[in-house]
Amino acid sequence: MDPIPEPPTDAAPPDAAPGPGAAEPESISQPAKLLRIASMVRELLDETRQTSLDEPGRIRLRQIYERSVGELSDVLSPDLKDELATLAPPMQGVPTESEIRVAQAQLVGWLEGLFHGIQAALFAQQAAARSQFEQIRRRGLPAGEPGPSGADDARGQYL
Repeated sequence: MDPIPEPPTDAAPPDAAPGPGAAEPESISQPAKLLRIASMVRELLDETRQTSLDEPGRIRLRQIYERSVGELSDVLSPDLKDELATLAPPMQGVPTESEIRVAQAQLVGWLEGLFHGIQAALFAQQAAARSQFEQIRRRGLPAGEPGPSGADDARGQYL
Protein backbone atom coordinates (compact mmCIF):
# COMPACT_ATOMS: atom_id res chain seq x y z
CA MET A 1 0.00 0.00 0.00
CA ASP A 2 1.41 3.39 -0.97
CA PRO A 3 2.01 5.87 1.84
CA ILE A 4 -0.56 8.61 2.26
CA PRO A 5 1.06 11.93 1.46
CA GLU A 6 0.88 14.33 4.37
CA PRO A 7 0.33 18.02 3.81
CA PRO A 8 3.36 20.17 4.46
CA THR A 9 3.30 21.90 7.81
CA ASP A 10 3.87 25.31 6.26
CA ALA A 11 1.20 27.47 4.65
CA ALA A 12 2.52 27.35 1.06
CA PRO A 13 -0.12 26.69 -1.60
CA PRO A 14 -0.30 23.03 -2.63
CA ASP A 15 0.71 23.81 -6.24
CA ALA A 16 3.78 25.87 -5.29
CA ALA A 17 6.96 24.13 -6.37
CA PRO A 18 10.01 24.55 -4.19
CA GLY A 19 12.67 26.71 -5.74
CA PRO A 20 16.21 25.58 -6.40
CA GLY A 21 18.06 24.85 -3.18
CA ALA A 22 14.83 24.84 -1.17
CA ALA A 23 14.54 22.30 1.63
CA GLU A 24 12.12 19.42 1.33
CA PRO A 25 8.89 20.30 3.15
CA GLU A 26 8.11 18.62 6.44
CA SER A 27 6.21 15.43 5.74
CA ILE A 28 5.21 12.08 7.17
CA SER A 29 5.31 9.03 4.93
CA GLN A 30 3.20 6.70 7.10
CA PRO A 31 0.72 8.61 9.28
CA ALA A 32 -0.98 5.46 10.60
CA LYS A 33 2.35 4.14 11.89
CA LEU A 34 3.09 7.51 13.49
CA LEU A 35 -0.27 7.46 15.29
CA ARG A 36 0.23 3.88 16.53
CA ILE A 37 3.67 4.66 17.94
CA ALA A 38 2.43 7.90 19.51
CA SER A 39 -0.43 6.05 21.21
CA MET A 40 1.94 3.40 22.52
CA VAL A 41 4.40 5.97 23.89
CA ARG A 42 1.57 7.87 25.60
CA GLU A 43 0.29 4.65 27.18
CA LEU A 44 3.80 3.76 28.38
CA LEU A 45 4.14 7.19 29.94
CA ASP A 46 0.84 6.72 31.76
CA GLU A 47 1.93 3.28 32.98
CA THR A 48 5.31 4.50 34.25
CA ARG A 49 3.57 7.20 36.27
CA GLN A 50 1.44 4.61 38.05
CA THR A 51 4.06 2.05 39.00
CA SER A 52 7.55 1.69 40.37
CA LEU A 53 9.96 -0.01 38.00
CA ASP A 54 12.77 -2.39 38.84
CA GLU A 55 16.04 -2.39 36.90
CA PRO A 56 14.96 -4.94 34.22
CA GLY A 57 11.75 -2.95 33.69
CA ARG A 58 13.69 0.28 33.22
CA ILE A 59 16.05 -1.39 30.77
CA ARG A 60 13.07 -2.75 28.82
CA LEU A 61 11.42 0.68 28.74
CA ARG A 62 14.66 2.25 27.49
CA GLN A 63 14.78 -0.33 24.69
CA ILE A 64 11.15 0.35 23.77
CA TYR A 65 11.75 4.10 23.85
CA GLU A 66 14.81 3.87 21.60
CA ARG A 67 13.05 1.54 19.18
CA SER A 68 10.05 3.88 19.09
CA VAL A 69 12.28 6.85 18.27
CA GLY A 70 13.93 4.80 15.53
CA GLU A 71 10.58 3.75 14.06
CA LEU A 72 9.34 7.33 14.17
CA SER A 73 12.47 8.47 12.34
CA ASP A 74 11.67 6.05 9.52
CA VAL A 75 8.40 7.85 8.68
CA LEU A 76 9.62 11.45 8.99
CA SER A 77 11.13 13.80 6.44
CA PRO A 78 14.83 14.64 7.00
CA ASP A 79 14.13 17.95 8.77
CA LEU A 80 11.66 16.38 11.21
CA LYS A 81 14.03 13.44 11.73
CA ASP A 82 16.81 15.87 12.70
CA GLU A 83 14.49 17.71 15.07
CA LEU A 84 13.44 14.44 16.72
CA ALA A 85 17.08 13.31 17.08
CA THR A 86 17.90 16.59 18.82
CA LEU A 87 14.96 16.37 21.21
CA ALA A 88 15.05 12.63 21.91
CA PRO A 89 18.67 11.54 22.28
CA PRO A 90 19.35 7.91 23.21
CA MET A 91 19.45 6.99 26.89
CA GLN A 92 22.62 5.47 28.33
CA GLY A 93 22.93 2.52 30.68
CA VAL A 94 20.11 1.81 33.09
CA PRO A 95 17.95 4.94 33.25
CA THR A 96 16.23 6.02 36.41
CA GLU A 97 12.45 6.15 36.58
CA SER A 98 12.68 9.93 36.39
CA GLU A 99 14.84 9.81 33.25
CA ILE A 100 12.35 7.48 31.59
CA ARG A 101 9.39 9.67 32.51
CA VAL A 102 11.09 12.85 31.32
CA ALA A 103 12.19 11.26 28.02
CA GLN A 104 8.75 9.83 27.34
CA ALA A 105 6.97 13.06 28.30
CA GLN A 106 9.30 15.00 26.01
CA LEU A 107 8.59 12.59 23.15
CA VAL A 108 4.82 12.73 23.73
CA GLY A 109 4.96 16.54 23.84
CA TRP A 110 6.91 16.65 20.57
CA LEU A 111 4.43 14.31 18.92
CA GLU A 112 1.49 16.41 20.11
CA GLY A 113 3.20 19.50 18.68
CA LEU A 114 3.67 17.65 15.40
CA PHE A 115 -0.03 16.75 15.33
CA HIS A 116 -1.00 20.37 16.03
CA GLY A 117 1.28 21.47 13.18
CA ILE A 118 -0.43 19.02 10.84
CA GLN A 119 -3.85 20.30 11.91
CA ALA A 120 -2.76 23.90 11.36
CA ALA A 121 -1.40 23.04 7.91
CA LEU A 122 -4.66 21.32 6.99
CA PHE A 123 -6.65 24.33 8.18
CA ALA A 124 -4.43 26.68 6.14
CA GLN A 125 -4.79 24.47 3.06
CA GLN A 126 -8.56 24.36 3.44
CA ALA A 127 -8.71 28.14 3.79
CA ALA A 128 -6.50 28.59 0.71
CA ALA A 129 -8.60 26.13 -1.29
CA ARG A 130 -11.80 27.88 -0.18
CA SER A 131 -10.35 31.23 -1.24
CA GLN A 132 -9.28 29.84 -4.62
CA PHE A 133 -12.72 28.33 -5.12
CA GLU A 134 -14.38 31.67 -4.37
CA GLN A 135 -12.06 33.44 -6.83
CA ILE A 136 -12.85 30.91 -9.54
CA ARG A 137 -16.55 31.18 -8.82
CA ARG A 138 -16.48 34.98 -9.05
CA ARG A 139 -14.52 34.91 -12.30
CA GLY A 140 -16.94 32.36 -13.75
CA LEU A 141 -20.00 34.59 -13.35
CA PRO A 142 -20.77 36.63 -16.47
CA ALA A 143 -20.97 40.41 -15.94
CA GLY A 144 -24.34 41.68 -14.79
CA GLU A 145 -25.55 38.41 -13.23
CA PRO A 146 -26.20 38.40 -9.50
CA GLY A 147 -23.85 36.45 -7.24
CA PRO A 148 -24.89 33.95 -4.59
CA SER A 149 -27.10 36.53 -2.85
CA GLY A 150 -29.44 36.81 -5.85
CA ALA A 151 -32.38 34.94 -4.34
CA ASP A 152 -34.75 36.22 -7.07
CA ASP A 153 -32.94 34.19 -9.72
CA ALA A 154 -35.00 31.06 -10.40
CA ARG A 155 -32.40 29.40 -12.65
CA GLY A 156 -30.88 26.29 -11.17
CA GLN A 157 -33.85 25.55 -8.96
CA TYR A 158 -35.46 22.25 -9.75
CA LEU A 159 -38.46 22.35 -7.49
